[in-house]
Amino acid sequence: MSFESDQYDLAGRIQSLYIHPIKSCTGIAVQQALLTSSGLQWDRAWMVTDLDGALRTQRELPRMVLVQPAFDGESLVLNAPGMPELRLPTAAPSAQGNETRARVWRDTVSALDMGDEPARWFSRYLEVPCRLVRFNPDHRRIVDPEWTGDVEAITQFADGFPMLVTSTESITELNQRLEAAGEPTVDVRRFRPNIVIDGVESHDEDRIDSLFIDTGDADDAVVELKMAKPCSRCPMPDVNPDNAAVGTQVNTMLRHYRQDPRMEGALTFGMNAITLEGEGQVLRVGQQVGGNLSFD
Repeated sequence: MSFESDQYDLAGRIQSLYIHPIKSCTGIAVQQALLTSSGLQWDRAWMVTDLDGALRTQRELPRMVLVQPAFDGESLVLNAPGMPELRLPTAAPSAQGNETRARVWRDTVSALDMGDEPARWFSRYLEVPCRLVRFNPDHRRIVDPEWTGDVEAITQFADGFPMLVTSTESITELNQRLEAAGEPTVDVRRFRPNIVIDGVESHDEDRIDSLFIDTGDADDAVVELKMAKPCSRCPMPDVNPDNAAVGTQVNTMLRHYRQDPRMEGALTFGMNAITLEGEGQVLRVGQQVGGNLSFD
């Protein structure tokens, strides 16, 4: 499959890429990312849980957003206010930790417990009992087939889908509305995307069935991502990623123009995506994207 930009109604580029190694902690802006069977490499590979294995998130613990991950060689390095540095190995996950069970909303999955030191670190910082687990690579967590049809997609600790796609124009429109209402503007980190495109119209990501990405010159170097499901928004976009302060302005504004009839009136922003073609390709900032508009 070759990429011909003039064959698409929508034509833009990848403006930014983000991975979120630990669910609900700070994301990392990257210049490139490997597309794996479960989304971008390292995305939502780790998760903080309670002592019974249920996920912990910013919804109840907004200070999670101040946990800063960074990759250093074969380590994931974590920093947080008032805490010593914590280093986690990234290699050979099957050789780490004891197998346990973890719960992501209604899904129970196989995971690897990362041991007592990370548990103490997160428990001290968040002031509640915690464990840290890593997704077991031998486990397949299947995405809801109601939205993927006959494509069997998998994900790790994401809420339900391997990737989230949005656009700079969608954020721009939100900020224009916030400014007009006398509210401070926000940036795209609030929505925790993986792929941010630009050069399109606001919320064009809603109006395409597939997003095609040109990853190189070869005929087979085109990635196809299916825009599977609108992303219903929880209170997390109202958590300030710079200081963990919790407001209300984002969801209040979304209620004025983003009550989505496709989701029975739920507030949506961005599209959950799965891979149809291109596993093993590398996505890079600046790559061309295209798609054909399919509905208004």
